[in-house]
Amino acid sequence: MRFTLIKDLKEDMAMKPLLNGLLLFILLYFIADFFVVNASLGLLHEDIKMTLFGNADEFVDPMDKSVFLEYIHGQIFFIMMILLTLSTVYVRLCSIKRYSIIVINTLMLSALLTLISLFLSYFYTPNLLNLYVVSFFIWHILAFIMALHSLWNLNFATSI
Repeated sequence: MRFTLIKDLKEDMAMKPLLNGLLLFILLYFIADFFVVNASLGLLHEDIKMTLFGNADEFVDPMDKSVFLEYIHGQIFFIMMILLTLSTVYVRLCSIKRYSIIVINTLMLSALLTLISLFLSYFYTPNLLNLYVVSFFIWHILAFIMALHSLWNLNFATSI
C-alpha cells in the first residue's frame, strides 16, 4: 500500500500502472463474482433458499453445514480484502466529501450485512434471505462504482 504514502502519484511512474491494474482486477472480480455466486448459491431469493435448504419435491439436497461454513469463510476473506483495498484506493484518489464518507460507510455496512444475514438465514431464519439479496447487490454496485470512479480519477483527474 505504498501509494498511500506518496504525495504526488504523477511523480512515481510505477504506481499509476500498478493502481490501474489493481482497479481493473477489482472490476473483474465483481463481474466474475456475480457469475460465481449465481452458479454456487444463486442471486435471487428462491434460488438461494433452494440451494441452502433443498427441496424435497424436486429431490434437491440442502447445502451441508461444512460446505456452507467453508463458503462463508471464503467470502469473509475476499470481502475483507476487496473492501480494505478499494476503500484505501478510493480515499487516496477521490476527493473526500460528505457523500464519499457516506458511500464508504454504506459499502462497509452493506458488505457486513451481506455476511451476517446469510449466516443468520442459514442457521436461524430463512426470512433474512431478502435482506441478504438486497445488501449483496448494494455492496457490489457501490464497490463497482467506487472502482470506476477511482479509475477515472487516476487517469483523467488533474488534481492527482
